[in-house]
Amino acid sequence: MDWDYPHPFTLPRVPQAADIDGLNHTNNAVYVRWCEQAGWAHSEALGLTLGDYRRLDRAMAIRRGEYDYLLPTFAGDLLVLGTWLVAGDGKLAMERRFQLVRESDGATVLRGRWDLVCIELSSGRPRRMPQAFLDAYMGAVVPVTAPRR
Repeated sequence: MDWDYPHPFTLPRVPQAADIDGLNHTNNAVYVRWCEQAGWAHSEALGLTLGDYRRLDRAMAIRRGEYDYLLPTFAGDLLVLGTWLVAGDGKLAMERRFQLVRESDGATVLRGRWDLVCIELSSGRPRRMPQAFLDAYMGAVVPVTAPRR
């Protein structure tokens, strides 16, 4: 597949009948849900679970999310969702990107981006990333170059 960045964390996805909206294609909200699932799965693969977030009283919260819906997808399409951490300041902020590719023709159907901020769960206020976050996330950051389009 022609990924925007090297070595994505990937999740296969197939739109089901319940994912299809009145325009007969995958509803945009489904893509947002899939991105959330991919973000959590990637965190877990890097060694940080929801339980760790609670124990550390910290979380990476979405400050801003944006999605470019490039092409429609339909029930039964075989899709692969890739995600990367592409930036992190080692203090409060990180950036996660997404690319959804249709297997049949290799077309990118969605690109997404999240700006993340570390928060203290008990207060909701921004707080520095704990060492466990730095250890898990910062080593996974891929260098940002202009994505191929």
